[in-house]
Amino acid sequence: MLTKEDLENIKTLQEICEQEGNLLLKLNYDMLQSRSEKRKEDFFHYEAEKLVGFLGSYYFGNKVEICGMVHPDYRRKGVFSKLLEEALEEAKNREARTILLNAPTESQSAKGFLKNIPCTLSMIEYQMKWEENSELSDDQTIKVRPSISGDDSEAEIQLDVQCFGLNEKEARQYKQETKELETDIRLIIEVDGKIAGKMRLSEMNGEAWIYGFAVFPGLQGKGIGRKALSKVVKMEDEKGFSIFLEVEAKNANALRLYESCGFRSYHSQEYYKVN
Repeated sequence: MLTKEDLENIKTLQEICEQEGNLLLKLNYDMLQSRSEKRKEDFFHYEAEKLVGFLGSYYFGNKVEICGMVHPDYRRKGVFSKLLEEALEEAKNREARTILLNAPTESQSAKGFLKNIPCTLSMIEYQMKWEENSELSDDQTIKVRPSISGDDSEAEIQLDVQCFGLNEKEARQYKQETKELETDIRLIIEVDGKIAGKMRLSEMNGEAWIYGFAVFPGLQGKGIGRKALSKVVKMEDEKGFSIFLEVEAKNANALRLYESCGFRSYHSQEYYKVN
């Protein structure tokens, strides 16, 4: 479990690195704030009691995403290599099936480092923000409500299996590992009283992020996703939150859906699969 001092040190280092590189790092603060004491997922390097290197690993079933940073004055000294070695060893011990290294598209230092790692570009992810002047539909046939029951939980697991490529074991493991995220709001999408889909909201520091948005394959293409997303965006906007989400670049259908609801891309992240 990370302490308040740990989180403050991470934020301070992040601000320095982002300002120096004119980029945005993806450090998943909602997950950092809810770390388990039982698992080694974060790796630190201090010099003279100052945090100069940090790497976070984020597990989604048997897939792990890794993102880190090193203070500009301490680069090319093996700091990140050491942190990555530790994280990869932990991923091996946990039998991770897929290991992805995350880097902002603009980061030249990351690209230079990755040239020496046996990895290949796996995907590009757009980060999108909702524009306030966008019109939203309010269809009363679609209901979005909190996930509260065992049936709701089971539906979330099956949606992860059918829509995100997780197997049953991975989906249940991911559900267990993320159930205690303090900033999370889990939502169920209903049509005519039946579960049609789900999404997860993370509210923190004036921002609402939408994750895990999925509709059962047999119900896709009927406008359910767009109507449900509109409801959630309207709800979060009325709370005063800025609203964000992420989408894989090659997912053209999802990209069009989000753009139709008023989301616009402002940044991108690249994911490299460790061979």
